[in-house]
Amino acid sequence: MPKNRAQGVIFGILMSITMAYGMEVYNVAWKMGIPTMPGGFSNMTNDVFLCALFEAAYMWLFVFIFSNLWGTRGGAALAEKLVDPKRDSAFVQGTIRSCCTVLIMCPTMSLVASILFNVILGGMPVAQLPAIWVGTLIKNFPMALLWNLFAAGPVSRLVFGKFFSRVGMKEQQVSEGAAGRRGGLSPELSPARSGMAADFAEADSRE
Repeated sequence: MPKNRAQGVIFGILMSITMAYGMEVYNVAWKMGIPTMPGGFSNMTNDVFLCALFEAAYMWLFVFIFSNLWGTRGGAALAEKLVDPKRDSAFVQGTIRSCCTVLIMCPTMSLVASILFNVILGGMPVAQLPAIWVGTLIKNFPMALLWNLFAAGPVSRLVFGKFFSRVGMKEQQVSEGAAGRRGGLSPELSPARSGMAADFAEADSRE
């Protein structure tokens, strides 16, 4: 998980992109009427993924902005009232925090989508916005919760962990090489270098 502000921004971007794309696939399928056909979502075609890619290309920015404004902090604050760090495992705490974040972000993004797609682009009366928002929220919430818990969250953590584990290894190699040169040893002969293979093996076993 992120250890500083820069890593937090990168992880937030990953989560925003994966959440936006998954939700756009779901909503584009609804726009095409696929769930109402006999067989439901089994009628999906590759066109759904392409159309969703275009919409997700800008919708992820809304996810990123609003999650930073209040979604992430609000979810964390709500989760703190529901979990007990002494009693609950890290897995339970993380799951509850994700659920609480969805509880805040799904109504927010449903409102954004209602304004953008239904009112501005669809020409629906502004007076109907409350009803449109509620309907959009009812449609989106189950998918948002499941997608966050079982797809966007795990995929984002996996990509983030793999990327920064490689970055950490490169930084360690550079620092050990510099230490070896200061001590009059070549990087290949430095004591730290000789134990690096074991360190990598241990790191791989933890992954």
